[in-house]
Amino acid sequence: MDNLMGLLRIKVKRGINLAVRDVCSSDPYVVVKMAKQKLKTRVVKKDVNPEWNEDLTLSIADYNLPIHLTVYDHDTFSLDDRMGDAEFDIKPFIEAVKMRLEGLPDGTIITKVPASRTNCLSEESSVVWKDGKVVQDLCLRLRNVECGEVEIQLQWINVPGSRGLNMAY
Repeated sequence: MDNLMGLLRIKVKRGINLAVRDVCSSDPYVVVKMAKQKLKTRVVKKDVNPEWNEDLTLSIADYNLPIHLTVYDHDTFSLDDRMGDAEFDIKPFIEAVKMRLEGLPDGTIITKVPASRTNCLSEESSVVWKDGKVVQDLCLRLRNVECGEVEIQLQWINVPGSRGLNMAY
């Protein structure tokens, strides 16, 4: 608990135009990794546009580490096939959370992260004040695959007794 800064809730919303890896569809699921942590969503059968709407929660000790997201096709009798991957940086999101904003009008944009060659964003991503919290919606373009995107949302959870985000890193 000494190194814990807080928790990052990643809502894995949906996949868009994912690659076909079975006869005419895929059975996709998402694996999220950061350092030694590994979390995964449920499998959605026969769907290249799956709706997961699942919350995965990572313990954050170092927000400078990137988060890796990989989509797989579940296969019963063989190894699961990779359907692409993406990497994203949570530093802009954490910097917005550290501002300790209160009382902003709902929907206020705190900062924007442009899509670029150095990130996996398929479009500009805004960090927004929503329902009394800082949230960031990201649409990630999958790499190492012919097509596909995954939509996620980030939300910070403070943990009582953790070192929090006040301390310099």
